[in-house]
Amino acid sequence: VHLVESGGGSVQPGGSLKLSCVASTITANTPALAWFRQAPGGAREAGASIDSPVGSRYYADHAKGRFTVSQDKSTNTVYLQMSALRSEDSGMYYCAAGRGGLWDTWHRASLYDDWGQGTQVTVSR
Repeated sequence: VHLVESGGGSVQPGGSLKLSCVASTITANTPALAWFRQAPGGAREAGASIDSPVGSRYYADHAKGRFTVSQDKSTNTVYLQMSALRSEDSGMYYCAAGRGGLWDTWHRASLYDDWGQGTQVTVSR
């Protein structure tokens, strides 16, 4: 699965951004699409996931209440609407496709086989 992210940019604290990820296809082996992020020198961490066929959504603690993951099945696009952004939200955001997991495993990067090139998000004054 080929993934292309877009929508990153620079925003002030408290601002919003909407990231997009277009997948070349959604297969039975890669039904889940997830957003991860990585700050310079930091580990890659999961933000949110959506199971394309079912629509189940999972969020990391840092994303709950501020981020919303959604999809447009007609265009194989998954979105991440981010609001109330903080400086610690800065980093490279990656879209990933894979078999995903349930509420206690979806965040594991090992469950995702295909990754996009990333889009940069910078939150600063």
